[in-house]
Amino acid sequence: MASILKPDVCVIGGGSGGLTTAAASAAFGADVVLIERGKMGGDCLNYGCVPSKALIAAAKHAAAIREAPRFGITAGEPTIDFSAVKDHVNHVIAAIEPNDSVERFESLGVTVLQANAQFINEDTVAAGGRIVQARRYVVAAGSSPLVPPIAGIDETPHYTNETIFALRERPRHLIIVGGGPIGMEMAQAHRRLGCEVTVLEGGSFLGRDDPELAEIVLTRLKEDGVVLRSGARVVAVANSTDGPKVTIETEAGRETVTGSHLLVAVGRAPNVAGLGLDAAGIDYDKRGIKVGSDLRTTNRRVYAVGDIAGGPQFTHVANYHAGLVVRAILFRLPIKERRDHLPHVTFTDPELGQVGPTEAEAKESGTLKHVLSWPYAENDRAQAERRTEGRIKLVVGSGGRLLGAGVAGMSAGEMTNMLALAVGKGMTIGDLRDFVSPYPSLSEVGKRAATSYYQPFTRRPVVRAAVRFLGRFG
Repeated sequence: MASILKPDVCVIGGGSGGLTTAAASAAFGADVVLIERGKMGGDCLNYGCVPSKALIAAAKHAAAIREAPRFGITAGEPTIDFSAVKDHVNHVIAAIEPNDSVERFESLGVTVLQANAQFINEDTVAAGGRIVQARRYVVAAGSSPLVPPIAGIDETPHYTNETIFALRERPRHLIIVGGGPIGMEMAQAHRRLGCEVTVLEGGSFLGRDDPELAEIVLTRLKEDGVVLRSGARVVAVANSTDGPKVTIETEAGRETVTGSHLLVAVGRAPNVAGLGLDAAGIDYDKRGIKVGSDLRTTNRRVYAVGDIAGGPQFTHVANYHAGLVVRAILFRLPIKERRDHLPHVTFTDPELGQVGPTEAEAKESGTLKHVLSWPYAENDRAQAERRTEGRIKLVVGSGGRLLGAGVAGMSAGEMTNMLALAVGKGMTIGDLRDFVSPYPSLSEVGKRAATSYYQPFTRRPVVRAAVRFLGRFG
């Protein structure tokens, strides 16, 4: 008979959300069982955030060498050892891996089961010959690369973000299907590392971001030599002696693009299969597990966090969810998920960050009162770095409240941090105006944008008259 474990908390999934939940719960003395069928650390460590940013870092060094003459330094065209670049990626993963390892979590007092987890009823999970009957469950099973049913895709060699980082030979011509953040990041990185790159997108590139800010990024990718084809719907793929052939449909008709390698980056699908959710009375659909604002599923014993919870699919969102459910499970505190303050960043060069609604989204919801914008070109630090391509946009509501913000430019991700805090805390343009930014720094771009809110007041006759009146008193 299978042994029975009866922990306080059972976490299904060893990615970012699951690991954070397990570690925090164990830190407070809860008895925790963590079940993971694959690699500890999940997608972020092994196939997503970490390897992609390591690859991007290598590509930035190559780009910096090429751009050195702008600063009076001549280094020539960089020599790129693509296999060594992948060694760098693997070394970064290996350096972080111990923090997410089975050994570390067992040292924290967590019981780790390396097996598939499946609900067999509303309060019981089977995993690797063990039975778990926990007081509460947290499903953090994440998501996997979505490969759409394109004609010929099953017979044509292709990569996803789970396999592309294992490729040690430099692609001669990488075709990327998908113009979202993953596609754009991989396109620029591979181009800078010496590959020809063509990106095919059925709609518009970076379609979820502000078009004006997205265009700043797209312009740079084109300057780097990335071929961008929007409005190019992929209808079929096939293998050939020359490599994958991709048939696209555009307004001009059908045509074929041939490359040496194919990367499919059209999004991600929640890992709901095989969990036994029906047996547990947990509702779900193709977007993931259905949860309320308290992240509880239709089974009151079970919470869902991260990618599988049907919302934004980002590592930082999974960690945010984990913090909420720990409060709810351990301290019985009421929780409510917010999404208006959740930022996202595309780590191209320049970067593209957004928190809260874009200008178009705020206009559609009727909350938009003002849009404040300021260019990087009028920032002294940007001039010193010769990185003047960029802009910030502040979306302002009633009473000068900051509803959202978007940044395209150097270090936009870091700037988005401060803006996410401002949006989350309901700060106003006055708060940003009064913020003292060290000189010279890129954050001054946001302060200048905020200050421009008051520019119209300087031209009002009544204000000018008051200044002249007060001036009479010395």
